Amino acid sequence: MLLRTVTATRYITPLREGGSLPAIVEADDDGLYVLKFVGAGQGPRALIAELVAGEIARALGLRVPEIVFARVDAELARTEPDPEIQDLIRASADLLDGSVGLNLALDYLPGSVTFDALAFQPDAELASRIVWFDAFVTNLDRTPRNTNMLVWHGRLWLIDHGAALYFHHDWHNYLARSGSRFALIKDHVLLPFASRLEAADAQMSAALTPELLARIVALIPDAWLEDEPGFADKATHRGAYLAYLQQRLAAPRAFTEEALRAHAQHL
Repeated sequence: MLLRTVTATRYITPLREGGSLPAIVEADDDGLYVLKFVGAGQGPRALIAELVAGEIARALGLRVPEIVFARVDAELARTEPDPEIQDLIRASADLLDGSVGLNLALDYLPGSVTFDALAFQPDAELASRIVWFDAFVTNLDRTPRNTNMLVWHGRLWLIDHGAALYFHHDWHNYLARSGSRFALIKDHVLLPFASRLEAADAQMSAALTPELLARIVALIPDAWLEDEPGFADKATHRGAYLAYLQQRLAAPRAFTEEALRAHAQHL
């Protein structure tokens, strides 16, 4: 499992609705991407969550725009008048010492519209699969206020998973916390439609084999693994993500029980 790497050649516009100031950029493959900067305030952990959760979703058959690694040249900052954006580009760019500023980008979906349950209602199977996935990766950012879903060519696409896997902001006792019920699933925008959660649990938990999860976690670049006092090296740090995800899948899955309970309250 490999991700392509592109180089941003033109900064087009910031997306100011995002807390970390992502931007639409053009890359050296002539494609347009929504770029998430490693130098943003949320740091590399948000990019790890975006990468791991996004590729898990894709492996489960859910639609996520292509994810690529993206390099940024500090020269892009010269034509940007906003000092805040200039600083963000420079903080995320290749450095003079030769170290690579590796960012993350998602394929831009031109003409897509924000999901609105009044205009587009997913079927029970799709809604259940998305709710189960978000409960598994503890994604707290799929609410009516901020759905982080787009409708493009009549299909539902998932975006913005930087708030998922929030356990990694505090590694203390992380394996014990892998059994979290994730009570925030009650706020999921698709929960009222998710009437097939038990079927989704059986299908999706079986699909996420240890080998598949290992391949996804292996995509995390060394550069994004910050020095953590509890880990001897970056390989151990990376392995902790895999251990957490595997432990979270162990039956009985409290997060599935919580999603079923929350769905029943909507009936």
